[in-house]
Amino acid sequence: MNRKLIATTSTSIYSSPSSVWKALIDPEIVKQYMYGAEVYSDWQVGSPITYKGVWDGRPYEDKGTILEIIPERVLSYTYWSPLSGTDDFEDNYAHVTYHISEYDDETTLTITQDNLETDEAVVAAEENWMKVVGNIKRILEGDRKHVL
Repeated sequence: MNRKLIATTSTSIYSSPSSVWKALIDPEIVKQYMYGAEVYSDWQVGSPITYKGVWDGRPYEDKGTILEIIPERVLSYTYWSPLSGTDDFEDNYAHVTYHISEYDDETTLTITQDNLETDEAVVAAEENWMKVVGNIKRILEGDRKHVL
């Protein structure tokens, strides 16, 4: 399958890989940085992952399937949102991947999302993911009052 255009964003966080990992899979933490969305999954390869929330006054339920899990290193899943304006077909699902790496006392979190149609969609996805990684950074580094 041609994965079209890819959005990538990355940030360094002064926190351990285990803390960053926990932020990715703990529903209470996810809700803090993911615009209030609730995440549901058992975090096993092949299992569903669902994000439920309200965006611009409209309830939504985004969904996907866990593709890869390497604790404290990689989380990857397919992803589709009804807010995307596309039909719920496999070709319309993106792959979202979180990579965690460590160097000295910093942990780098890199997020990629593929299957984007236009350069504008890449920019929008990168802006969204920059807010997400910024929120994760603020939460883990103790600046919760400035979470977007």
